[in-house]
Amino acid sequence: MVKVEKSENQEFLEKSINHLEATGFENIKADMDGYDTPKSYVRKGRGAETTITPDIVAVKNGRKYYFEISLKSEKPRLLKTKWLFLDTLSRMNSNRFRIITTRGHYKFTDNMLQDINLSNKEPIKI
Repeated sequence: MVKVEKSENQEFLEKSINHLEATGFENIKADMDGYDTPKSYVRKGRGAETTITPDIVAVKNGRKYYFEISLKSEKPRLLKTKWLFLDTLSRMNSNRFRIITTRGHYKFTDNMLQDINLSNKEPIKI
């Protein structure tokens, strides 16, 4: 999610965290109250700085996972940039990158993944 949309979608973020806890993820960090905030990365370009913070970071079986919540967005370009960055970062460090989505947002998510050539990613549907 883009930072502007996080406050509007706190409920789905909590639902996603509960799903991850139920499936055995530990040491969960999320960009919301009650959880540690995941490490942010600063992207410099075109005279402006963009801060990229994964929605959820968790560990399972000793491997780190980055999770992004995919909901319809007013800023799909910014979202694509964030996903590509997190995918590259996770592959560099032998981690995993997953996308979580929900009913009503599947087509948007699939189109976004195809646009940035990540169609091999299968979104987690909650």
